[in-house]
Amino acid sequence: MRKGQVNVFILLLFFTLSSASDQRWRKAMISTYNGSSSSSMMMNRVGSSILFPIHGNVYPAGYYNVTINIGHPPKPYFLDLDTGSDLTWLQCNAPCVHCIEAPHPLYQPTNDLVACKDQLCSALHPPGDYKCESPDQCDYEVEYADGGSSLGVLVRDTFSLNYTNGIRLSPRLALGCGYDQIPGTSNHPLDGILGLGRGKSSIVSQLQRQGLVRNVVGHCLSGIGGGFLFFGDGLYDSSHVTWTPMSQEFTKYYSPGSAELHFGGKATGIKNLIVIFDSGSSYTYLNSQAYQALTELLKKELSGRSLKEAPEDQTLPLCWKGRKPFRSVHDAKKYFKTVLSLAFTNSGRRKAPFELHPEAYLIISNKGNACLGILNGTQVGLQNLNVVGDISMQDRMVIYDNEKQVIGWSPANCDHLPMFRSYI
Repeated sequence: MRKGQVNVFILLLFFTLSSASDQRWRKAMISTYNGSSSSSMMMNRVGSSILFPIHGNVYPAGYYNVTINIGHPPKPYFLDLDTGSDLTWLQCNAPCVHCIEAPHPLYQPTNDLVACKDQLCSALHPPGDYKCESPDQCDYEVEYADGGSSLGVLVRDTFSLNYTNGIRLSPRLALGCGYDQIPGTSNHPLDGILGLGRGKSSIVSQLQRQGLVRNVVGHCLSGIGGGFLFFGDGLYDSSHVTWTPMSQEFTKYYSPGSAELHFGGKATGIKNLIVIFDSGSSYTYLNSQAYQALTELLKKELSGRSLKEAPEDQTLPLCWKGRKPFRSVHDAKKYFKTVLSLAFTNSGRRKAPFELHPEAYLIISNKGNACLGILNGTQVGLQNLNVVGDISMQDRMVIYDNEKQVIGWSPANCDHLPMFRSYI
């Protein structure tokens, strides 16, 4: 694991060169924020949400992202939405030791450093595992399952946010200034990561502590590309959502707990699957045992049908070709008719199953073949963890309610931004 020692002197020098005019600007921003406190409390009472259009797709792009305006004056940045991690960070010029290709110029950090003893800094490190070598700043390093990582320091800056009730605010929030990045195997040409996890450092958690929005994250990923992301609970009818409690055992992630794999409505005998929901993963992953069982069942079901495996198609590990190229998953559904499901359990009691229709586990490659979008997680280092990724969350609203500690989902039209509920 790399240490946060690279160019620390240069970094500290950069942040100490603050001008008097910058200090006056900071005071003005604080005054503006304090003056909006009554508006923010009103938003909290009525349940107004913050809405972001989503761009991207599962295939061929391999990711979904949102545009966030950060800084003063605000500048746009493309961020990969990731419910599997907490920290939001941008590639930044502090200066940059190693940055990867990005669509916008590197973020220029403010001199508003997050102190080492700040609770946001503590939340990013295991208890007792972090020494404050530089008390005035918080060094961080985040690593991802695909081998990618970001090393940097925490700063605070202005986020320009539009609420669905028409109010605009610019709160100061903590984010990572990443000056040393290693790209992962699923490297995407983006400016950074939008961390939407359960931890204190996530953007929605920070907004909730400032009284600006309820600690609820939701997304609706369109199967044809695009969709929307929201913070707050003002964009859905709770009575139409299937809810299940978040696990109190696997608190690092959005997890409903353990599940049993069902195939065509029947139990497969594969139980105790530790499942997490992760919008930062394009595909769904099962551990080796569950993956092998699933692929064997699929191959058995498809035997005798006019489909052949297509090992020459390297889009995904397992692809099938028909008599003629498929144009969409709808074309392939006459062969793939089985509904998969993850039946969650809680203290022996079965929760509502999370169903996966063919649209939630197949893609059509650029060769016109149907490829299985469920992969072997053990092979890529997930050990026994099972991940519900973007492919399996398409065309449904998925909601992570951190206030009530529940996860919910419901079918939805993700192709268009939602109509706002009206308040009196």
